[in-house]
Amino acid sequence: MNGKTTTPLRNDCFALPPGVNWTPVEEALERLRSRLHPVVEVEHAVSLSQINGRILASDVYAPRAHPPSNNSAVDGYAFAGPLTDVPCSLPLIEGRSAAGEPYMGEVPAGHAIRILTGAVIPAGTDTVVLEEDCEVRDGQLQLNGTLKAGANSRKAGEDIKAQDRILTAGTRLTPTQISVLASVGIESVDVYHRLRVGVLSTGDEVKPVGSAVTDWQIYDANRPMLNALVAQLGYELVDLGHVLDRAEAVKTALERGSEQCDLILTSGGVSAGDEDHVSKMLKAHGDISNWRIAIKPGRPLALAMFLGTPVVGLPGNPVAAWVCALRFGAPAMALLAGGNWFEPQGYLVPAGFSKNKKPGRSEMLRARVRDGQVEVFGSEGSGRVTGLAWSEGLVELDESAQQIEPGTLVRFIPYGSFGL
Repeated sequence: MNGKTTTPLRNDCFALPPGVNWTPVEEALERLRSRLHPVVEVEHAVSLSQINGRILASDVYAPRAHPPSNNSAVDGYAFAGPLTDVPCSLPLIEGRSAAGEPYMGEVPAGHAIRILTGAVIPAGTDTVVLEEDCEVRDGQLQLNGTLKAGANSRKAGEDIKAQDRILTAGTRLTPTQISVLASVGIESVDVYHRLRVGVLSTGDEVKPVGSAVTDWQIYDANRPMLNALVAQLGYELVDLGHVLDRAEAVKTALERGSEQCDLILTSGGVSAGDEDHVSKMLKAHGDISNWRIAIKPGRPLALAMFLGTPVVGLPGNPVAAWVCALRFGAPAMALLAGGNWFEPQGYLVPAGFSKNKKPGRSEMLRARVRDGQVEVFGSEGSGRVTGLAWSEGLVELDESAQQIEPGTLVRFIPYGSFGL
């Protein structure tokens, strides 16, 4: 398939050692990290206008320095420093140095010249006095205070030296990185093809938005949520739609996903019940491992290979699907896409809530920060979608027993730390 690498993942890459039951979060993340590698090919010489959000495939080295020459940081007057015998006056020579119009001659010793911000500092000078800190009278520059040599000047290469490595492979390119590339004259770079992520929703009780529903049916909240997540993370979305709990329908959708996608995300149908046809199809036609992760909400996470394509089976409850998609799916997708595996940056923030946490599982609480304290949503139920919209991040509590009171420091992970 176009865009796939020549070294796909092994069919048994997600297999757990015999006897493994509950897996702590950090151990599960490390296992996942150790078994994944990029599954997309490299696209060469892609122009700067086309690389926003793409992942850099090779290190980039600067072909020139930045800035390329000594230049002025202010509007003022350039001369050779330091001057210690002040007050004093220096004769001004004719001309000036402006950005894009440098003074091409050499300034004689003991003289000064007009210079503007960003202009090349002329030969014979190395120091600039801010125009507000001096006076000009009768062709003479009047200086009333001392200046260190090199004051108000930017040195050539002080930001980037020629042949410096300026970006490393695996970096997701953003407007700021594109600015760095442009600053040294780089027109194009090698990037990975965008990871194609398929999103499949299942369930007889689930109906796509816009469908007619009965009282025992619910609208599909997971697929639009996961579709938006994939797109916001910068990957190419392949919407595989919704299928009923029918073995052949699930099999057909997975086959289509394996042809079109580098990774498939599913929601629902991955447990061991009678109608859990996703797990049945993955077991019958691929290789599946159900990771029982010590996390709340979440717990079951199905990791599988189906016809050579990795599948991440997320829980059906929206909150659990969201938490697992962020905590496990986001770093896994980054690595598959050629990027760097990441541990989301968290911050210790005083709690604005109370909680008696039992030992055994990590907990991820929907949260937001207000007035220097972190609040958590009032209900921990996995079906309470209003808490997703209310939250701006997650509070992560480790497996230990904890008694949290207002003011206790807790780890808050803003959604931005997942790349959103």
